[in-house]
Amino acid sequence: MRHVLSLCFYACRYPKTASHFWATSISLLACLACAQAAPLAAPANTIAVDVELVLAVDISHSMDEREFALQRAGYVEALRHPDFIDAVRSGVTGRIALAYFEWAGTVRDDAVIAWQVIDNAESADAFADKIEARPFRSFRGTSISGALGFGAKLLDGGAFEATRSVIDISGDGPNNTGMPVTTTRDAAVAKGIVINGLPILISPSPSFSHLDQYYAECVTGGPGAFVLRVYAASEFVTAIRRKLILEVSGVAGPWADRVPIRVDAATPVDCLQGERDRRFFSDPYFPELNR
Repeated sequence: MRHVLSLCFYACRYPKTASHFWATSISLLACLACAQAAPLAAPANTIAVDVELVLAVDISHSMDEREFALQRAGYVEALRHPDFIDAVRSGVTGRIALAYFEWAGTVRDDAVIAWQVIDNAESADAFADKIEARPFRSFRGTSISGALGFGAKLLDGGAFEATRSVIDISGDGPNNTGMPVTTTRDAAVAKGIVINGLPILISPSPSFSHLDQYYAECVTGGPGAFVLRVYAASEFVTAIRRKLILEVSGVAGPWADRVPIRVDAATPVDCLQGERDRRFFSDPYFPELNR
């Protein structure tokens, strides 16, 4: 700044040189403007992948051990299935980036499996082994909003260059703690993230029987987002495999006649019903739930 003021003083004192000074200054400003407008180059260590995929898995108390075991087995078997590997290999780069975490009222540090590039059967098996080795655990609360926010941060922190970013979230109940789910859903979608849902309807709550509609209206979002419902334990493995293949490549496989579609609710869904139900059913007995 001091140097610029000196040049201005010099130009005023010696007017014959002023025209040359101002011409030079304008050129310099134009160069600076061009430099600021230029896009930042991608980091040299960025890895190109076809999709960044975050698997967000519900482990809240409403998931009994049987349901949780089926859910986990579904992901493990899906990752090891040849159809999934073929879908990964069929992309432009032939690889994806995959991360996994388990959530309930919060996401705990030890519930996360960090990003890994999947490009063949060996890398997919290695990731499946990490999921399979995790101990069974659950805790209170169902914060879909917290899970979506955590998944969005994982995507922000990934060292990848991808054409698509996807959060794949499964669960058996509505959001009942944390931010309203539509707030974090909309924030993620605004970043270009697609959110797909796997509502688990094996043992639906008598007070909340329309979880598929809730996921369609309140949880999922982004171009091509879909909801894939699970009604029976026998559907878990196939449903999760179908979902992962669609998310990776859009290849529907031999079940093409059952491609999942968005659920259209006959009547508007109350996206805050879970929070309202919690105040009635949980807060009187577990006042610390959202403290």
